[in-house]
Amino acid sequence: MTARFQAPKGTYDLLPPRSALFLAVVQALTTRLARAGYEHVQTPIFEDTALFERGVGESTDVVQKEMYTFTDRGGRSLTLRPEGTAGVMRAVIEHHLLDGALPVKLWYTGPNFRYEQPQSGRYRQHTQVGAEAVGLDDPLLDAELIAVADAGFRDLGLSDYVVKLASLGCGQCRPPYREALTSFLAGLDLDAATRERARLNPLRVLDDKRPEVKAQVAEAPVMLDALCESCAEHFAVVRRALDSFGVHYEIDRFLVRGLDYYTRTTFEFVHNRLGAQASIGGGGRYDGLIAELGGPSASGVGFGLGVDRIMLACEAEGLTPYQDSRVDVFGVGLSAAARERLAEIVDHLRRREMRADLSYGDRGLKGAMRGADRSGAQYALVLGDRDIEAGVAQVKDLQDGTQEQVRIDEVVEYLANRLGAPPRRISGGA
Repeated sequence: MTARFQAPKGTYDLLPPRSALFLAVVQALTTRLARAGYEHVQTPIFEDTALFERGVGESTDVVQKEMYTFTDRGGRSLTLRPEGTAGVMRAVIEHHLLDGALPVKLWYTGPNFRYEQPQSGRYRQHTQVGAEAVGLDDPLLDAELIAVADAGFRDLGLSDYVVKLASLGCGQCRPPYREALTSFLAGLDLDAATRERARLNPLRVLDDKRPEVKAQVAEAPVMLDALCESCAEHFAVVRRALDSFGVHYEIDRFLVRGLDYYTRTTFEFVHNRLGAQASIGGGGRYDGLIAELGGPSASGVGFGLGVDRIMLACEAEGLTPYQDSRVDVFGVGLSAAARERLAEIVDHLRRREMRADLSYGDRGLKGAMRGADRSGAQYALVLGDRDIEAGVAQVKDLQDGTQEQVRIDEVVEYLANRLGAPPRRISGGA
């Protein structure tokens, strides 16, 4: 017996009807970004490995443990992207986007890849919606991105989450804080791997989720107490803007995030019903990243929102922010000739922006009506040979069971009026 193939460990197939939730999440978030002036960008799924080593940070678990890296036939080391920002910054630099109007505001969506231990909400292939505002160090941009994400979540109906907010300082105030933190960590009983992480980037130790480490760093110095005057004012502007936007947030003194490039504002959206994998997105400012990748000295701020976890959050709150029905109208043909005529009518319905389908194949009336019920359609359009001869179609309301005869040449307009479809265009199709 031939072995069956299965999806690789840590991945899953997205199938109807759950795929409708996926599309609803992406649409809600990207619609809000488009309204704020962000434009779509798409970058390759794989990049030079060095881009992520330099951009994400050698001390991160992402680079040390989780990247899917391979050597291609030309001997080049390539990596499936583990996150979106580094690749977008490479594109910004390569195509000289910073030479134009600033800020450069971009959004993107697609899969990322990390070799992690699979569990609910944590996959080896996961999808994000991301956004970047590049070229200006304006704290109002930081607040804008947080507010845009928050509005997208609200559009989906989400409410049981919190925005966590902090600042990680800048090149002026961070070095003395790093020295103080390093001194504090040196006195702790840490394992060898954690000590090495502390050597590369001591802030990463504050992000350790193990209870024994969290207990030891509970009294560690925090960056918010060591901000320079400029960073303190920057953070104050972000908070005042969020207050004016009506975005509720909590200050998290130990918020670090998992990537090395963040400076100043950092934020995370945490859902209260997802257990250990509670983050549904986050981001922050990365004022040194572009220069680190070979570009000019320019500021940037962005976020990555996890579509897979946002879907879980919607399900945890019992939300279905999408149409349950697959179509509005379902055609039921009682003969081959009737099905051909219905196919033409269905085409006209689709041109009028109505969702329409029909029963294909010779399924009989009962089988075709079961298909209509499963489609979730509001109306069944039933047609037989006698109806064609009489020039009428039977329109059945599947919600209340009523049925009307409508002239075939008037049925498209009849259904358009019932469903509130847009008026017929003067040109460009039926």
